[in-house]
Amino acid sequence: MRFGPILLLFVVLCCYADEPLQEVVVTASLRPQSLEDIPASVTVLDAGTIRAAGEQHFEDLIGLVPNLNWAGDTSRPRYFQIRGIGELEQYQGAPNPSVGFLIDDIDFSGLGSAATLFDIDHVEVLRGPQSARYGANALAGLIYVQSAAPADHFLAQVDLGAADYSGRSYGAVVSGPVEALDSGFRLGVQKYTSDGFYHNAFLDRSDTNSNDELTVRGRWRYAPSDKLRIDLTLLDVRIDNGYDAWTIDNSRTTQSDHPGEDVQHSTGAALHLEYTGASTALTLIGTYADSRVRYGFDSDWGNPVLWAPYTYDYTDTQTRERRTNSFEARLASHTESRVQWLAGIYTLQLKEDFNDVSPGQYVDPFDPTQDSTTLSQTVSAYSSRNTALFGELDGSLSQRWRWSAGLRGERRTAEYHDVTTDSPPHAFAPVDHLWGGDISVDYSVSKDQRLYALLARGYKAGGFNLGPGLPEDQILFTPESDLNLELGYKAELAEHALRLDADVFYIQRRSLQLKTGEQLVPEDPTTFVLYTANAPSGYNYGLESSLQWRASASFEVGATLGLLQTAFHGLTLAGEVQPDHALPHAPDWQASLSGTWSARGGFYVRADLTGTGSFYFDVPSLDPNKSDPYVLINLKTGVRRDAWSADLWVRNLADRRYAVRGFYFGDAPPDFSPQQYIQLGSPRELGGSFTYTFH
Repeated sequence: MRFGPILLLFVVLCCYADEPLQEVVVTASLRPQSLEDIPASVTVLDAGTIRAAGEQHFEDLIGLVPNLNWAGDTSRPRYFQIRGIGELEQYQGAPNPSVGFLIDDIDFSGLGSAATLFDIDHVEVLRGPQSARYGANALAGLIYVQSAAPADHFLAQVDLGAADYSGRSYGAVVSGPVEALDSGFRLGVQKYTSDGFYHNAFLDRSDTNSNDELTVRGRWRYAPSDKLRIDLTLLDVRIDNGYDAWTIDNSRTTQSDHPGEDVQHSTGAALHLEYTGASTALTLIGTYADSRVRYGFDSDWGNPVLWAPYTYDYTDTQTRERRTNSFEARLASHTESRVQWLAGIYTLQLKEDFNDVSPGQYVDPFDPTQDSTTLSQTVSAYSSRNTALFGELDGSLSQRWRWSAGLRGERRTAEYHDVTTDSPPHAFAPVDHLWGGDISVDYSVSKDQRLYALLARGYKAGGFNLGPGLPEDQILFTPESDLNLELGYKAELAEHALRLDADVFYIQRRSLQLKTGEQLVPEDPTTFVLYTANAPSGYNYGLESSLQWRASASFEVGATLGLLQTAFHGLTLAGEVQPDHALPHAPDWQASLSGTWSARGGFYVRADLTGTGSFYFDVPSLDPNKSDPYVLINLKTGVRRDAWSADLWVRNLADRRYAVRGFYFGDAPPDFSPQQYIQLGSPRELGGSFTYTFH
């Protein structure tokens, strides 16, 4: 078994620590469970980790989660891959995510730009199929972001930050109880701006890839008794970012005359009710979200001076509005017994309107036949409804053995129609009947050590491709399913000062949905058509492990390691069967090592090393279209007191150059020779912040 180079090998000697680690509870599962008890591969990033290792966006924390990756091609991570499974982009067609993404129960799958970190309490990443929990949108796993709850005492907080590249942040939180109403409230607001990390030489501007992000979160909790709790969450995130990140020479100096944009305005609401009776517990969850997205880019990445004497000018602008509403009801047993049960219903309705406009012109003064002006436009409407019934049983076989089993059946209906200038209109109305579930057993080696085995089946709905020139047999693609076998070990050792999680997994996949594409007209980059094709089979296997050790009252160590191997079999493109190859955006290794030292008086220092192995950017997986492995170093230091804190930080200390997305095609006239183009990750950035809390 070859996993490629491993960045970090660590051996930790367990010893007595003055303070045990705090208990971690996973809330994204059907029943809240401690991290040690849940028989699955889960990473939880708590408020302390988010504050110490993150700055503005979930993007800052991805390196701390084994076998989690993301695809660029946007200003903020919007599309994620877990264990090598997940989307890379969505330029057209209907949303059909493999990775579920929830913020306070609100569905933002495929819209991860909304995951700003201000006033976030914790993030949970559940790896592997989560069909029993979330159904068709969680074939690969689930990312769950939870904002901070109302405080039980009054507090007000002001947060100020500054960084190079004109980075500025201003935030405030106010929270407290309303005892007369048996309630509590919390309101947080933050504004973040930055010029971004690119300079546009043609326009002589440094803000064409800028960040302009506003986050507003509000929560109201009504708790008249220990048996009833109702949470109302309101969210408004306005991402008004520029997008100018592609260059002919893969540098940070762009040449575009029409810089793009990456805008997402998301408004959402969630109502979460928990009622505990004498023998049963009732959970009701209702959500609503409206996201308006505008995304555009300079398709030729150049300007008239750069391309002279050729006339070469193409742009692409996409606008979409996605509205979702969901309702979930669960009824569960609430008594100590050998067998406990849970049953529920779920419905999700999604509507999306989409408009894509791509004007362009190409003139070759040396070839009169190469003179074309085009205007491609697609206007589409899509709606879908997912309705599911699900249930779960769990119990004990003996004092040491426990088991659980979950099952979900789902019906998905969809309607789509469009009008396009490049081809006849499309109309589809697919109906899919899907099912999945899981079964697990776990064994208590001792009070603080557990072994578990998990078998889970995931599923994902089929769909359809759009775009001019697609062959008839590539219009539709079929549903996908996978079977995940997982063996794991969890322990709390050294008097609960050391927490260790490790698992190995093997995923057998059927009818893999793989995104691929080709450029239909060599001199027109906007004719680079992306479409999804089914490969008959494939596999993903590997290892995930994490360690957290409180070595002493003043020193804490964390480490993660993910190993991954992937392959697909039998993919047919242009009538030819492709050789077996690895999946895109599936690094063969990922690792992190963190250390935090705290001294008296509140002074602390934290260092994070995160590394990622190489991975292919697309299908077909071409050796020229592959990333290089990299290691990033982040440092933070400061002072934290009861009422205030001050921090200084640097990210990517070594100013390492690394790629987050890539394409291999021809863009430069007149011969349009294929070459690799990459979008670079963030360079070295320095900053600081100050927080003051009024109690």
